[in-house]
Amino acid sequence: MKKVFFTLLILFAFSANLFAKIILPSVFADNMVLQQNSEVAVWGWSDPAETVKIVAGWNEKDTIKVKADNTSAWKTTIKTIGAGGPYSIQILGSSKVQLNNVMLGEVWICSGQSNMEMSVNWNLINGEEDAAKATHPNIRIFHVQKIGAEYPQQNCNATWTTCTPETMRATSAVGYFFARELQQKLNVPVGIIVSAWGGTPAEVWIEKSRIENNPELNKARYNEKYEWWPGEPGTLYNSMIAPFVPYGIAGAIWYQGESNRGNHQVYAQLMKTLIENWRSDFKKDFPFYLVQIAPFEYGANGKSERIREQQQLVTQMVPNTGMVVISDLVDNIKDIHPKNKLDVGKRLAGFALTETYHQNIGAYKSPAYQSMLIEKGKLRLSFNHVPTGLKSTGKTPLQFMIAGDDQKFVPATAKIEGNTVILSSKLVKAPVAARFCFDDTSMPDVFSNEGLPLAPFRTDIW
Repeated sequence: MKKVFFTLLILFAFSANLFAKIILPSVFADNMVLQQNSEVAVWGWSDPAETVKIVAGWNEKDTIKVKADNTSAWKTTIKTIGAGGPYSIQILGSSKVQLNNVMLGEVWICSGQSNMEMSVNWNLINGEEDAAKATHPNIRIFHVQKIGAEYPQQNCNATWTTCTPETMRATSAVGYFFARELQQKLNVPVGIIVSAWGGTPAEVWIEKSRIENNPELNKARYNEKYEWWPGEPGTLYNSMIAPFVPYGIAGAIWYQGESNRGNHQVYAQLMKTLIENWRSDFKKDFPFYLVQIAPFEYGANGKSERIREQQQLVTQMVPNTGMVVISDLVDNIKDIHPKNKLDVGKRLAGFALTETYHQNIGAYKSPAYQSMLIEKGKLRLSFNHVPTGLKSTGKTPLQFMIAGDDQKFVPATAKIEGNTVILSSKLVKAPVAARFCFDDTSMPDVFSNEGLPLAPFRTDIW
């Protein structure tokens, strides 16, 4: 009888030890980057009512204590200092977890569809050359696996890795080039959380209730069905965003829009909802920088110019946002995936370096339409973000169109004068409206003297 009792006691002790194990979500792991100079959230699971202690290597004298609730969950915050590392973090309860090679620096989410997802393995310009040189111990990558879910998930299939040629090849090229630029200019560790899925509409990245409770968005929501990506609201928010909420981040970059051409009328409102959703989740009004979709030959009813217009509108509707124009970076308008991702990443980094980190890097915004004057049968257009004037290569038509009250647009003769453009046409005696690259495929031949392309626009609301 004593032998049986002793055996049961051992089994009970083993079982208790097994179930008392501290569990962390995958975003807390070796090699991770925590946002510097912040109060960052840390959470996990242990025994119900157990007191968990957290000791961070940069401040070992300050032990954080938190008690698990009756579902075994616990959550607290720890204070980080300025950039540096590597550090370790110990999480102690009835068991112990130690996280090693932890860096403090800048953390960014990189999300969207295929142009954000694609790696250098997609035959990018100079991709192999860049990959071969991609040994950067102070760049860390958390690449979330593409899995959808009907309900919010507590974890995702991903782990933090240091940047090597191999890990760089397996992740977002835009995200990598963005991170590399920040790391080199700021000289701090940079972590990127890559959560992207080709083909996906914006709705899948937004909490489902925020779509269903908005009559306008719910009525006009994406309703296509394909075998290769989900389309239901919230499907990827649940599994590719929620599992690392509210991890400490600096901001987000976003490259998406092609799949919402069919409901372009609500795209700006969709993105406003997404940004508000994420900012609420991460408890921070972080910067959000978009990439305007590139020229592509969609065929009949392309409507990509409408999405570009809506993307510009997002930056006017939502504070602390910005958009990079990449319509000049297209090598083939029959390929929806432009191969130059280096300059996309650099332009995004330009926004972050200037507006988030207050670095003086020079011009970073594309020229944008500001106002129009009618002058004796001509139109004079003025533009923002033109510090030293406009220029053209003269290799292609300038892509301006004008129209009179009949709303029939014709190609215009364009003359650049400083930071203005004068438009005219013998076919339009009394012009009232102008457009520039306002179609699916036109590429600009108007730039700031600093080399940034004029953003597509129209002056009418027809």
